[in-house]
Amino acid sequence: MRKTTTYRLFFGLLFAFCSLGAQAQTKIAGKVTDETKKEELVGINIAVKGKVIGTITDQKGNFSLSTNTPTPFTIAVSAVGFQTQEFVINGNRTDLNVVMKEQVTMGQEVIVSASRVEESVLKSPVSVERLDIRSFQSTPGATFYDALQNVKGVDMNTQSLTFKTVNVRGFGSNGNTRVVQLLDGMDNQAPGLNFSVGNIAGVSELDLESVELLPGAASALYGPNAINGLLLMNSKSPFQYQGLSAYVKGGVMNASNRSTATTPFYDAAFRYAKAFNNKLAIKVGVSYLTAKDWQASDYRDQSYSNNFTLDNGNRANNPGYDGVNIYGDASANLYSNLFGNGQPGTGANGTSAILGAIATTQIPQAGNATLPQLTGLTPQQIFNNIIPNLNISRTGYQESDLVSYNATNLKLNGALHYRLNDNVEAIIQANYGTGTTVYTGADRYYIKGFKLGQYKLELRGSNFFVRAYTTQERSGDSYATSTLGQGINEAWSGSAAKWFPTYFGTYAQTAFQGYAGAYLTALGSGQSPTAALAAAQTYISGQQTNLLNQARGAADQGRLMPGSAGFQQAFDAVTGKPIPGDATGVGAKFLDKTNLYHGEFMYNFSKLIDPKTVELIVGGNVRRYALNSEGTLFARDENGKEFTIDEFGGYAQASKTLADVLKLTGSIRYDKNQNFKAQVSPRFSAVLTLAKVHNFRASFQRGFRIPTTQDQYIDLNTPTARLIGGLPFLKDKYNLNTNPTYTLQSVQAFGATLQQGGTAALPQALGKLQKAPDLGYDPERVETYEVGYKGLLGNKLFIDAYYYYNRFLNFLGSQIVVQGKTPVSIADPLSTLQLISGSTRTVYSYPTNSPTQLKNAGWAIGVDYVLPGNYMIGGNISSNYLMNKDQIPTGFVTFFNTPKNRYNLSFGNRNVRGTGFGFNVVYRAQDSFLWEGSFGNAEATARQQTIIPAYSTLDAQLSKKLSGFKSILKVGGTNLTGKLYTQSWGNPSVGSMYYISLTFDQLMN
Repeated sequence: MRKTTTYRLFFGLLFAFCSLGAQAQTKIAGKVTDETKKEELVGINIAVKGKVIGTITDQKGNFSLSTNTPTPFTIAVSAVGFQTQEFVINGNRTDLNVVMKEQVTMGQEVIVSASRVEESVLKSPVSVERLDIRSFQSTPGATFYDALQNVKGVDMNTQSLTFKTVNVRGFGSNGNTRVVQLLDGMDNQAPGLNFSVGNIAGVSELDLESVELLPGAASALYGPNAINGLLLMNSKSPFQYQGLSAYVKGGVMNASNRSTATTPFYDAAFRYAKAFNNKLAIKVGVSYLTAKDWQASDYRDQSYSNNFTLDNGNRANNPGYDGVNIYGDASANLYSNLFGNGQPGTGANGTSAILGAIATTQIPQAGNATLPQLTGLTPQQIFNNIIPNLNISRTGYQESDLVSYNATNLKLNGALHYRLNDNVEAIIQANYGTGTTVYTGADRYYIKGFKLGQYKLELRGSNFFVRAYTTQERSGDSYATSTLGQGINEAWSGSAAKWFPTYFGTYAQTAFQGYAGAYLTALGSGQSPTAALAAAQTYISGQQTNLLNQARGAADQGRLMPGSAGFQQAFDAVTGKPIPGDATGVGAKFLDKTNLYHGEFMYNFSKLIDPKTVELIVGGNVRRYALNSEGTLFARDENGKEFTIDEFGGYAQASKTLADVLKLTGSIRYDKNQNFKAQVSPRFSAVLTLAKVHNFRASFQRGFRIPTTQDQYIDLNTPTARLIGGLPFLKDKYNLNTNPTYTLQSVQAFGATLQQGGTAALPQALGKLQKAPDLGYDPERVETYEVGYKGLLGNKLFIDAYYYYNRFLNFLGSQIVVQGKTPVSIADPLSTLQLISGSTRTVYSYPTNSPTQLKNAGWAIGVDYVLPGNYMIGGNISSNYLMNKDQIPTGFVTFFNTPKNRYNLSFGNRNVRGTGFGFNVVYRAQDSFLWEGSFGNAEATARQQTIIPAYSTLDAQLSKKLSGFKSILKVGGTNLTGKLYTQSWGNPSVGSMYYISLTFDQLMN
């Protein structure tokens, strides 16, 4: 119903604007030259202000334009790097000679993101950062996306070479859903997998005109999920940027932790745009990248089991070892599995006949007496002496065994633009991307052959737009690496059928025999029974490592080794089978074919109401998610179908300027999602301009975040936990309301107490257990207060500073709980032993609201100064911090992942003394911080082991403008010091890149 209404509105407006009558034409023509070089300028934009009509200069600097706009009107002549000039046209004008002056653009940019209307970046009511074509050309980074790392307050998480996520103001993760990313107005987030894919299926650098970043809440104008920030990427119009452009880029990547330390990479792109007249224009583009990716090779022990830590645990000394980038190493508890419920022969996996064996096995050397008869100890006491309370993990596989690091990325872009008249432009646009990369979420996901297409139909005028688009996601042959590692292990030795029983049985048998042998030997040498018992215990203590290794060797017999035919056969079987698998084995492949359908409009009343009186805009949208993972990712309803999610919203904004110095703006938005109550998001701001150069701003706004499609409907079993959505029906499905669940931290304390004192400490350990509270599940809201200053002093010194304070209501984090396979009750103490073994418990992770209001704050300041000769020096520093960290409930995951302090320093010149040479050097540094996320061992997160170390990098580039060839030659490098660093837990180590590129552009002046 909503989709039908949207299309009726869209085509109704199309008919109305197409029906506008023609008026008398005015012709403008002339020539544009450069003031300094006295040369003709190609590709200069000539546009009628307030209209969509315009043209560009040709190869000789000439232009010609006819328009139906009634005179008088104003034309604007503009280009990146030149001062915009305006001319009032009162009639035909065919002799207009325009001389353009170069300028250093600082504070002169015009933005639309902050208020959805054009305004100076200096007078924006909220914090905003803007990068343009020249910023992309001068960045030392290998891609335009890398340039975002140099913006104040931005945290970048590198999951692979082609997969990076932008985070701002603290709360973020690898697939950040708190920052909305738009490409030409289209939400660039994969609707099913819930990550922004701007650098995978977005836009080529050749077709990118600008990027605008709004750190902080932007829900009042942009709706759900723009709670931490908004990133807008705007592509080039084929009317304004015509002709052929292309680049080729190549270089090497180096990192000491990779299989081959130094490897090449190649990147190439092509764009062609053509305006056939002032009515019709097209553009097409293609880009392709191939490289050997960064590798994740953190093999530190994150298990925190058996009293080992990241610093001292490894596979050789810790039988419960869990390497960060080791997969398939599921674990179980040796003691609880052998002990079972305390009765002989009833332990997990059918291997706990040990108690019965201790009680009944006769020892021939001792006259067929049993060991309890000889020692005077009970079977349980002997059991406690020989069976340690240790976690045992399977022998897993390194990430490099399970993924290919051949990264590829192909982007295809095309658009057709048609001007219906001087006021309205119609656009049909298609963006398609496919590639292979690695992404970190709750698992390390190998994204193989991932595809995402975005297709848009839009009507746009100077004061309105109506657009409808769809996002079509296809996951290709992607799979979860941890699940793959588990599946390969299961393929040759199912845990429940062989591996753990073999391990436990071998250990118990050899330990029992060794204990008895040591006791008898000591007795035979004349020692007292007491001394003999001590000797037996000494034997167990001294031989424990050997006993554990013998058990692992027995269990690992026949293990599939990487590179073998059997390994490859199991690999293909597991990756070819959808999650979670079937009776024949585990499946790691996830199938996602989720689609998003979106329609929206915005109208500015500036042509009906004088903007000097009040500037008023209204807008709204409808959206539908059609989930389709074929049961591998999302839950199904009672009919076996996956769900759809409908949303709609609308907003209005009014602004008024008083005495040309004070601009007041107020906006309000209403949104409704079918699964949650309606949300109202207001924003109020004031900008005071003094002496035309000092701009002080203050704002209050409320943002909100509706849980993502996965947060609502995910139902995915991973090796570390079963991930489920927060909607009530999923909790009912897994009996979380009837079979008690316990907080992970209390289970950890329970297990630690038992490890220290054995079953004798069970009464004391029971006091540690705490049932998981029901924390609620509603959309997250934030109230943001911000003050800031922007100033441009003497056209040389640019200052931008802000301070913000956030108060989160219903903060959405995640809760990890533990549930016994059968109901656990403290009244039945032995039933609680289920909670400490992987084979007798289930760990769940689901989104939930924090019972405590989270509060965080931060500040940033950036300074840029123009030195003589147009040398630029700049720097920025930012800080984000939680204000009430001590009040956050234990075990609640906030995803507050940011260093407290980070800073950037830069020095460069785009054109040294007019020689065409340019350079830029950037130094970045940040503090260490605690990473909170869903990837990795929950024990490590809970015990705050997951520290991301502080690091710094040095990037540089040197360029030469080859005017005769309309090209730029660029040589650069990133992380020139070569020290490896990671930006989030479990992600790859980033090394150095060195590259050379040649960019050709017909519009280059």
